[in-house]
Amino acid sequence: MSIMEMPRKQQRQPTQLPTKRQQLWPQQRWNESPLNIFRFLSCILAFILLGMSDAIEIYYNISYTTVSLLFLSPFVGYLLAALLNNYIHHFLGQRGVAVLGPLCRLIGFVPMACHPPYPALPLVMLVTGFGNGIEDSAWNAWIGNMHRANELLGLLHGAYGLGATISPLIATSMITKGNLPWYTFFYLLIALDALCLILMTTAFWRATAQVHRAQHLSANNGKRTTTRHVLKEPITWLLALFLLGYVGAEVSLGGWIVTFMLRVRHAEPFIAGLSATFFWLGLTIGRVLLGFITGRIGEKLAITAYLLLSVALQVLYWVVPNFAASATFVAFLGFFLGPLFPAAIVAATKLLPADYHVSAIGFAAAFGGGGAAIFPFAVGAIAQSKGVEVLQPIVLAILLFILLMWWFLPGGLKRGGLERARENKEKPGHEIRMAARKLRGRRS
Repeated sequence: MSIMEMPRKQQRQPTQLPTKRQQLWPQQRWNESPLNIFRFLSCILAFILLGMSDAIEIYYNISYTTVSLLFLSPFVGYLLAALLNNYIHHFLGQRGVAVLGPLCRLIGFVPMACHPPYPALPLVMLVTGFGNGIEDSAWNAWIGNMHRANELLGLLHGAYGLGATISPLIATSMITKGNLPWYTFFYLLIALDALCLILMTTAFWRATAQVHRAQHLSANNGKRTTTRHVLKEPITWLLALFLLGYVGAEVSLGGWIVTFMLRVRHAEPFIAGLSATFFWLGLTIGRVLLGFITGRIGEKLAITAYLLLSVALQVLYWVVPNFAASATFVAFLGFFLGPLFPAAIVAATKLLPADYHVSAIGFAAAFGGGGAAIFPFAVGAIAQSKGVEVLQPIVLAILLFILLMWWFLPGGLKRGGLERARENKEKPGHEIRMAARKLRGRRS
């Protein structure tokens, strides 16, 4: 029988063979074994704690301009984690991350429970930031390579949003209802983190450095991929800039919503506070629900749609002078912003070689963490002279910037475009250059 006479289904079989990437890095499933289930649930707990520890600044309600070190310190910790992630995995494996991450948080939480003087806080938060940073990159890289990564990363980052939402609520209740000192909240964090240390260490005890080196060195001709090598890849920087803008927009919105609602929309304090809760809840729900949609229509197209909707909602939030409308717009704004971080992680795993993932994701996450320090400071500094209304145009500009960064990623808007871009070795801006050539061809 000739190939022309073969049934269509049989003719298409060769195109369904696994790619080289899939052969070297077969995708795991989160529920393929009891051990994987245990590991995934442990990561969920770790990200709840990440969210709770990052939300401490919200509870304290500290001014951005007077205690800048408290925002810069976690960023420095994240940056150190980004530079050392590769070494930690190479010499300690995921087991090392499972031990060091919770341990660093304990080193930060225990002094906070002893309510130290202010000069000690930046150092304490630097250590906490380092622990959060190595876990952030490690578990994002691990889960980002799994089957149905968008859904799983949505749940993982939804856990982070849950932690950030409940942390100030629990702390406030302990103080206002239980009449407890503020630092007793850290007793709860210490207990949860000690549990996390036990669970993570048990779950990843077999994920040793030898296991990590056996996978990565065999896929890279026996050579270790260094962080310096990863930083020469333009896609790493594109994703880092994308996350810088995304985190900056998220934290600027979340941190200044209450002030904007009070001073510009003239809302009551309690109602203004609820609008911030709606934003964070929208963010958490969006990460979980939209994660089931993003992978089905393709990351490039889905995030483009989410960002365009976010731009429209941001414009409405800015120009419609009504509190109820503004609260609705900002809740939906959080909903559509939610999936952006997980989608960027999935894009990194699909566009970059597997041995780049830990370093690239770690650096991008750390660089993105800088947005939490830079942009709120910028809003605060400008607002002191121009008024808090500057929040809206600044956030709008950030959203347009990250939309441009997203379009510069190769892969087009069709489903599976990211995978094809890597197979075809497309460079950033490939589609933009192709569109420009077609436009020039039509004009000529």
